[in-house]
Amino acid sequence: MAGPYRQTLISASQNINIESFEHRAHGCAVRKRRLHGGRSEGVDLIEIDNGRMTIRVIATRGMGIADVVCDDMRLGWDSPVKEIVHPAFVNLQHRGGLGWLEAFNEWFVRCGLEWFGAPGNESEHLAKAQPPIGALTLHGRIANLPASEVELVINDRPPHRVRLRGLVREQSMFGPCLDLQTELSTTPGSSALRVEDAITNMGGQTQEFGLLYHVNFGKPLLEAGSQFVGAVASVTPINERAAEGDVSGYARYGKPKLGATEQVYLMKLLADRKGMTQVMLRNRAGSRGASMAFSIEQLPCFTLWKNTIAEVDGYVTGLEPGTNYPFPRPIERRMKRVPKLRAGQTHRTAIDVTIHTSQSEVAAAAKQIAQIQGKRETRIDREPPKI
Repeated sequence: MAGPYRQTLISASQNINIESFEHRAHGCAVRKRRLHGGRSEGVDLIEIDNGRMTIRVIATRGMGIADVVCDDMRLGWDSPVKEIVHPAFVNLQHRGGLGWLEAFNEWFVRCGLEWFGAPGNESEHLAKAQPPIGALTLHGRIANLPASEVELVINDRPPHRVRLRGLVREQSMFGPCLDLQTELSTTPGSSALRVEDAITNMGGQTQEFGLLYHVNFGKPLLEAGSQFVGAVASVTPINERAAEGDVSGYARYGKPKLGATEQVYLMKLLADRKGMTQVMLRNRAGSRGASMAFSIEQLPCFTLWKNTIAEVDGYVTGLEPGTNYPFPRPIERRMKRVPKLRAGQTHRTAIDVTIHTSQSEVAAAAKQIAQIQGKRETRIDREPPKI
């Protein structure tokens, strides 16, 4: 009996990197190519076309997702960074630890794994660190590490799920040894995709870690009148800027505004009896949307990033499930939110993304979220947390 189709696309252990590849099966097509020119030189890009939806995965950038196109709707945004940037051209220490932003333009990008969040310094931790860690750069390193192993698997039995598996290693002598095993999958003709991740501590000692999914939306979903929809237990502005005005309007979006300052809200989400929650971004008319479903045990913290600046400067919002919040790690540690992995221990996550291309689909997703919320009220904090 024939088994699933398998093809190794990249393997550091086998000294393999297929620069140009295409395979078609069950109405799907998977292609791999290498980008050339500018700061994209050498980037390996893998495109999965399931017959309705096209997903572009960047193997060279931590298996992040550049964008998704379903029917005539794109999930992604228009960053000032126009190229898919090879990590070789990124210095995370630039601009006081903000160098990560010089390559930031993906729809779906992971932050972590040793740490994520705003730049900071480990001065309070230096006495315990050998060698000293020092400065922490924005959102960690995982998005700027190339995959060591990438495999394509297509099931031979219906529904013929297409799976793209990757291994990204964040390793250091006298530092973390964290492996990210990831699988992105979809089925022919579907408007949904699933991302499953497993972070394993390959070292011999207990290791702190963090993971935040920076999932970013611009047009057509983001516009004046767009709305974030979620089953929300509490909302807290991250700083004084986010606390300005009416915090209860956190879910509504304004039009692009030159010189606008980003606003960030920290949330605790509600879940159903199985521990699952769901969030959605919908356009003004309620005719299009995208939702994400995930476990609040796996990803207990949620951050909403609103950057309604001029379009040319990056009009975007981020829906961001995470293991903790994006404060510098010393602050998160004081708040006892930084998770740890024992030697050999694994933390698993799964996110299901569904694209809604009609009024009825958006309404159905909103109804599911409302059922999770039930009669439970949302607590609105007017002031930032005391840290």
